[in-house]
Formats: sequence, C-alpha cells, structure tokens
Amino acid sequence: MMRSVLPFAFSFGTFLSTLLGGVFAIRFRDRAHLILGFIAGFLLGIVAFDIFPEIISQVKDRGFDPTGIMIALVAAFLAFHVAEKLIVIHHAHEAEYAAHHHPHRGMLSALAFIGHSFMDGISVGLGFQVSRAVGVVVAAAIISHDFTDGMNTVSVMLTNRNSTPRTVSFLVLDALAPVLGLCSTYVLSFPPRFLALYLGAFAGFLLYIGASDILPEAHSGKSSGLTIAMTVAGSLLAFGVSRFV
Repeated sequence: MMRSVLPFAFSFGTFLSTLLGGVFAIRFRDRAHLILGFIAGFLLGIVAFDIFPEIISQVKDRGFDPTGIMIALVAAFLAFHVAEKLIVIHHAHEAEYAAHHHPHRGMLSALAFIGHSFMDGISVGLGFQVSRAVGVVVAAAIISHDFTDGMNTVSVMLTNRNSTPRTVSFLVLDALAPVLGLCSTYVLSFPPRFLALYLGAFAGFLLYIGASDILPEAHSGKSSGLTIAMTVAGSLLAFGVSRFV
C-alpha cells in the first residue's frame, strides 16, 4: 500500500497540465501542432526507455511469462482504437459534422475525456505500487498526456457550441478526475503479476495515444520540419528522464 505523499504531488501536476492544455486550446490553438509533436515524442520515448525495460526486468526477476504482458499491451492498444473509432471520444473529425453540432454532443465527448482522465489517475497510483521510479515516469507521461486532454475537452465543447462558462466547468472536472483516480488506489493493493500486466497495458495505451492519435494530429494542417524536431526533442527528453530516475 502506498504511504508517500509523492503521488499526490504528481497528481497536482496532472491537474495543472489539464488546465494549461485547456487554456492553450482557447488562446494559442494555431501553435498546438508544436506542443503535440513534442508530447508524442515524449510518450514514445517513455515506452521505449522506461516502460519496456521495466517489463523486461519484471519478467527476468520474477519469472513471469512475457506472453500475457504482450497480450495486455495489444489489448489496450486495440481497446483505445475501438473506443476512438466507435465511441468517438476524440475530436479529430468533429469538423466533418459542422452542420450537426449540438451542445449535448460536446458534453458527452467531454464526459468521456473525464472518465479517461480518472483512469489516468489510477495509472499513476498503480505505477507507484510497482516502484517509486516507475511511478515517477508514469506520472511524467500522464502529465504530458493530460495537456492534450485539456485541449481536447475545450475543443469538443466549443466546437459543439457550448458556452465558455460551461466549457470551463467541464475542464475543471477533467483536471480533478486524475486526482480522484489516484485516491482510489490508496484503498487497493495489487499482486506483482497484476502490476506486470498493468505495465503492458499502459505501454499499449501510450503507444496508441502517441503514435496513432497525437502524432498524426500534430502533423495535420501546419506540420513542418520544426514539428518533427519537436518530436525528436520529446523522445530525447524521455531518454534523459528515464536515465535520471
């Protein structure tokens, strides 16, 4: 069971990141591609330089069968793919339905983001149950990802003609959700085998979010060599973070 207050310090980081992402979406949308490119590179780097090495270490030290962990990775990747394509929790194609925008559509999409953010908080808590080092890196990945969640929440609300005050209220709920998710892990403890499966699933989640969602959006519209450079910089930062931790 976790006893440290360190996870809560990082959960406050997720809160701020989500709020900043929402503010950025309102005021600096024309520069979002650079931030998104950087975040995509950072998330991919976290998977390559920290999550996978930790999985390898767990398999080696505890004798776990890696097949189940890889199944968890693929299952998580496909689950988020299905959620995006069928449940439409992301906003990438909202512009194609401009004639059918309604406030309730934006609110339902924003509620999906809030539920997703709650799961982000659980991921941070489970990361700290694996180890302090894993928890720090998982929290860093979630903080960077939550910036895009804040952007997306604001975008789907405003695109579907919701008022600014209502949009801000949903943004605040989205920012609080990871903190509540983290709190839920304080009353639960999981065996090492489950935590190893969680690492596989979390890697699948980050791979999908980074490579299939954030990166294509970063290179749509105003994609440039600078966007590519930001993606490389994000990966390099992830490498540095993993070595430091």
